[in-house]
Amino acid sequence: MTVLALISAHWKSFVEILILWYVIYMTFVFVKGTRTAQLLKGLIILFIVFAISKQLGLEIITWLMTRLFAISVIMLLVIFQPELRRGLARLGQFGVYQENVEILDELVKAAITLSKKRIGTLIAIEREIGLKNYIETGSVIDAKVATEIIISLFLQESPVHDGGMVIQEGRIAAAGCLFPLAQLTQISRSLGTRHRAALGLSEETDAIIIVVSEETGEISVALNGHFSRDFNESNLLKFLQNIFYKQKKRKSILKKSE
Repeated sequence: MTVLALISAHWKSFVEILILWYVIYMTFVFVKGTRTAQLLKGLIILFIVFAISKQLGLEIITWLMTRLFAISVIMLLVIFQPELRRGLARLGQFGVYQENVEILDELVKAAITLSKKRIGTLIAIEREIGLKNYIETGSVIDAKVATEIIISLFLQESPVHDGGMVIQEGRIAAAGCLFPLAQLTQISRSLGTRHRAALGLSEETDAIIIVVSEETGEISVALNGHFSRDFNESNLLKFLQNIFYKQKKRKSILKKSE
């Protein structure tokens, strides 16, 4: 039997294997470095204990594990609720982000200036997943994205300098916003509240969060639960352009195909 004949005869099995492989791979990528990874390890250990006890005929342990697995679905829904919410939100992303790429220069200039002055900064750029809930925790600004305005909002004299800023649809939507703190278990102790808030928001949404350290002036960017660090003016602009310009190009291709 040739390879083509084998594939033709068992194409459904190949499709199922590919789908399962992709789901397992994406699950691994999604949970890597989060508290979910540790919980999954615990579940795997329990499953191994159950298999061994069943194989050895350990009736009491097998009975207990069977009862435990019977209620495990509800337990998992409760334990993994934040992760399930983020995963379902990301499944709905189709790659059309809202941000206007022309504002990137202003954002980068502001970040560099604030970095040189060592002024703590936390700026979230909304993409597909809306940040309305976080905007409502701050003060509505509704101003154009300009370097001078961004800097003024993070100065010590500003009443909203401690919170985060949200950029929505090419405008400064709000400042002084509260972002969720990171759920990650392995976080450097050197990271302050701003960095933890940036990571937390990047875990919950697909936003890009720019952080300037008040202690060192270092510029970092949080995305999908991970940090990219040590940015300067040129590579920060390039990093943002690589995200938004590619997305803009993809959106144009989709429109032409329609």
